Amino acid sequence: MKRHNPDSFLIKATLLLTSTLTVMAGAIIAPSLPAMQEHFADVDRAEYLVKLALTIPALFIAVGGLIVGILINRIGRKPLLIASTLLYACTGSAGFFLNSLWAIIFSRALLGLAVAGTMTGVMTIITDYYQGQKRASFMGAQAAAMGFGGMVFAAVGGISADFNWRFPFLIYLFSLFVLVLIAIALYEPELSKISTTKNRTPPRLARESIGIIYALAMIYMVAYYLIFVQLAFYLKEISNSSAAESGMAIAISTLAGAIASSRYGALKKRLDFSSIIIIALILTAIGQLIIGLGDSYQIVLCGLIVSGLGFGLIMPNFSNWLATIVPDHLRGRALGGLTTFIFLGQFISPILSQPVIQVVGLSRTYTLGSILLLQMAITLLVVKVSTALVAEKI
Repeated sequence: MKRHNPDSFLIKATLLLTSTLTVMAGAIIAPSLPAMQEHFADVDRAEYLVKLALTIPALFIAVGGLIVGILINRIGRKPLLIASTLLYACTGSAGFFLNSLWAIIFSRALLGLAVAGTMTGVMTIITDYYQGQKRASFMGAQAAAMGFGGMVFAAVGGISADFNWRFPFLIYLFSLFVLVLIAIALYEPELSKISTTKNRTPPRLARESIGIIYALAMIYMVAYYLIFVQLAFYLKEISNSSAAESGMAIAISTLAGAIASSRYGALKKRLDFSSIIIIALILTAIGQLIIGLGDSYQIVLCGLIVSGLGFGLIMPNFSNWLATIVPDHLRGRALGGLTTFIFLGQFISPILSQPVIQVVGLSRTYTLGSILLLQMAITLLVVKVSTALVAEKI
């Protein structure tokens, strides 16, 4: 049947639109944080709690990723995706109606569980539908769609936040349109027909590679998520930027990431997984350094563009690398683990950065993030070169 052809336009469009729901979780309300903090100024520790409202979904995505990774083979990809998207619409838009900061934080926690389901579900379906270079190309397209979606949602969120900090929460209702497409277009993969070729990577090496991927993903997100959590405050500090200007800056950064992601498939033909990660880490480090040294909106914007390029390359690379080294029957669980570590990094980012900011300030915190990313790149390069030299001697 035509509707069971994964190369059809409707199926591809549905998968790409569903993928944008992940980036919506944070990008939409990030420009609202300063105004939201002012609204709840009478609440104890409002500065911390408002940022928690942005990042707590990440904690529950991390928890949910472990659960979803186990459940996805039991209840099916499509049923999980439908249930998660419905929960996403309800909990994402709740902030428009709720008057308690703690109630908003609770709704955002439930949103995190929903995102865990949508992210793991759509990644698993993509790796079920596509194989080889076609998979690499589509994962690049997926990351590009997330980047373009993040650009649009961040811009719309920033513009609407200038009118009222609650308005961005209504953008989450876009997921109801996506829900209809999921129900109509997607089909449940028949796992018995998916290639059952055993993973060629030896089990011990596969476990080591998975551990490296998870660790890199978490540490990377700790540094990179400084942009989403702190940027609105940083731009307000150095140039008195409005919420709309902050949203536009994030949008341009995600646009750069989308452009880089769209070229991932072509780049993967020439480079291996670790080389792409090294390049992405260096790009993000340079971008963070420019942000930290910047004293104007324009300079910071240049840094955001460079960082966005790195982010656009590294995210599809993590997923594709992981899907390549694990056997088919463990793919959902492995991708659920990746979801957990990516969003665990997002959650702990403000927890680790806030004490540093209080001591050295925002600009130096971005610079320290740059140093961390650069050190990761150098370490990975040294390991890569050392491994190659050992292999030559053998």
